[in-house]
Amino acid sequence: MVAPVLRRSRRREAGRLAAAAAGYAQLGWPVCLGAYPPGQHAGRACSCDRVGCPAPAAHPMSPAWQLLASAEAGKVQQRWADHPEANIVLPTGRVFDVLDVPAAAGSAALDAMRQAAVQPGPVAAGAGRALFFVATRGAPEDEDEWWSCHLDCAPEDVGEVTALRWHCRNSFVLAPPSRDPSGAPARWLIPPPPESPDLLPDALRLLEFLADACEEEAP
Repeated sequence: MVAPVLRRSRRREAGRLAAAAAGYAQLGWPVCLGAYPPGQHAGRACSCDRVGCPAPAAHPMSPAWQLLASAEAGKVQQRWADHPEANIVLPTGRVFDVLDVPAAAGSAALDAMRQAAVQPGPVAAGAGRALFFVATRGAPEDEDEWWSCHLDCAPEDVGEVTALRWHCRNSFVLAPPSRDPSGAPARWLIPPPPESPDLLPDALRLLEFLADACEEEAP
């Protein structure tokens, strides 16, 4: 009886992933297929073939992910029909950027924003991190304005901020209900508004709250 129950559970999870990917596409958010946890009995933490994957279940399935990312309903439906267990990757720097902080700092920042009557916009949580979706900076003419997405560093006018990452152009995040290597799904703390998903807060308005929370929560 255990095997049929597990199969039904995995089908339900796959259905939720496909439905969520289609929902993001309807918002106008491009999506692409992500690597995923292959299950407890697979002997590895990531569906990819890379030995010792440095980011298990937390990277795009294809190295051409930037070209493959799409918000076209037909393409999204077909891709998740072919790969129903795939996590959902959202490219950043197109429709939105993402400020990425440890979960504890994200919770503290949300409390501070509520006390200051500041609207945070959409916020997701998963794999020990909190993701704040903000208006994208687009593509500035001065390439030096870009803040590295994956490294724990900061723009010149902000100063060093431990554990704070700004995902912009050429970066990505995983969207709920994508699963971490343990199988735990990400979730929305504040979901994107379906009627106006492009109305996102300015990153600099949230940055002070997030930077302060990261410093307070740092060990």
